[in-house]
Order: sequence, then C-alpha cells, then structure tokens
Amino acid sequence: MFLGEYSHSLDDKGRIVMPSKFRVGLEHGLVVTKGQERCLYVFPMDVWDRESERVRRLPRTDKRARNYSRSFFASASDQSLDRTGRCAIPEPLRLYAGLGKDVTVVGVSDRVEIWDTETWNSVAAEADEYYAGIEEVLSEEGI
Repeated sequence: MFLGEYSHSLDDKGRIVMPSKFRVGLEHGLVVTKGQERCLYVFPMDVWDRESERVRRLPRTDKRARNYSRSFFASASDQSLDRTGRCAIPEPLRLYAGLGKDVTVVGVSDRVEIWDTETWNSVAAEADEYYAGIEEVLSEEGI
C-alpha cells in the first residue's frame, strides 16, 4: 500500500527518485500513464494488470470509453527503477502533467500519483475542504 506525500525533484533527464517506502512495491516494474486532474498515475505491474483489464472491459460502443481507453493506453510507459530508485518520466507525460523541477509524489493506496507541486497544493487544498465536510454526507448515506 502506498501512503504519504513526498517532495521531490525531476532531474535534467526527466527522472524522479521514488520515495524509499515505495520502492519495494515498484521493484518488479511499473507503468506510468496519464491520471485525472493532470497528474500521472504510477501502477505496480500487478495493479496495472487489474486496472488495464478494467479499462479493456469498457464498452467499445461508447465514444467516451474509447477515448478514455486510447488516452490511458497510448500514454502508458512501462518502466523500472534503476539501482538508485529513479524512474524515467517520458517527455509527453511530463508535458501532460505540467511537471517542472519541483514535484510531489503521493501514495494513493494501490497507486502512486506524481504532481507538479504547485498544482498539487491547489488540488490538495480543495480535497481537504471536501474531506473535512464529507462525514456529514457519509453519515446521511449510511456509509
């Protein structure tokens, strides 16, 4: 399970050092692809297999599903960590996520997200406001 928030930097070659706590979960390979809200998703290979199967089951007769599938798979890049725990982020993915030098790496249960730090700060503030008030909604829904 990936947990926590970590500040990191991209090097001149577009590589990022993964947090040491995440390396064991990524040691057998990983896939980086586009995520929602202009972040990048990093999936360990076993989770990638499950996630890609879920996307493959989307109906091909639905244009939104086809477009989602195209973007999800066409942008995907299988990678591995080097001996120092670095992962290469291909340039098209860096551009999609607007990654500059400063990035934030976030553990989100079964995946890792990579964010431009300024974007993350904005998204996290909005998420925190939502989270702070969600208990009322969950209680009303019986969850």
